[in-house]
Amino acid sequence: MGIAWVFPGQGSQKVGMAAGVLDLPGARERFAAASELLSRDLLAICAGEAEGELSDLNDTRNTQPALFVIESLLVDGLKAQGRTADLVAGHSLGELVALYAAGVFDVATGLRLMQTRSELMAAAGGGAMTAVMGFDRGELEALVAATEGVVIANDNSSAQVVLSGSPEAVSKVSAELSCKRAIPLAVSGAFHSPFMAEAAEAFAATLEAVPFADASIPVLSNTDPSPETSGAALKARLRSQMTTGVRWRETMDRLQADGVATAVEIGPGAVLSGLIKRSCEGIGTAQIASAADLGL
Repeated sequence: MGIAWVFPGQGSQKVGMAAGVLDLPGARERFAAASELLSRDLLAICAGEAEGELSDLNDTRNTQPALFVIESLLVDGLKAQGRTADLVAGHSLGELVALYAAGVFDVATGLRLMQTRSELMAAAGGGAMTAVMGFDRGELEALVAATEGVVIANDNSSAQVVLSGSPEAVSKVSAELSCKRAIPLAVSGAFHSPFMAEAAEAFAATLEAVPFADASIPVLSNTDPSPETSGAALKARLRSQMTTGVRWRETMDRLQADGVATAVEIGPGAVLSGLIKRSCEGIGTAQIASAADLGL
């Protein structure tokens, strides 16, 4: 198997990231459609030129739709060149772009789902998240198991995870764990944890009314990183994504097991490429973040 497309999530956004995709066909129209849906100027937010309430790109309600627009435009650019992948996977919100890339739903549906998802997650406040690096996994798992109110939200690699839960529980595990670094994240809630149960239930209700086609490319989901093409199965996996962890370490293991030669990160930054380089011997990486990267 040759190529995997991987899609980054929150944390990869940066002011100015939209400038490189505006020359792609339909880019301004897609930003306009997203802005109309959100009732605010998403392109101005990406450029750091917006003012007033909800003008910060790092607000979850802006970050998620903005990344979806940019990553979906890059997917369209790749497909217009006749390029495709053997597997697709996305990190957290990137999973919705992976589903779009695999033809499970159209771009308008993806934008509506992203709007609902981001608003529900932003409203589910009261929690905390901390990234920890350089630790003993046995010690970490024992501490998490012994501490109520904290889970491993993002299992990013053998050397990097993100804890999620109540501020007290996350702080306790971070303080007691022997690790190289523990970095509290600037997020509004305890994403990918049981704290998202109410938001996940509301999102599941939204998903019920959305038709999911069977995927044209096998998708590795955050909740189950095994290749899947059934639309019904992929919807069921997405339904539980908010309350369960992002199993990215296992996703990378699957890329290796399936003989992927190149992982192409589609979107701003190189977070996933870095994880793959450090974790997956024999897999090359590439980044597609702009029209220039597509040779346009």
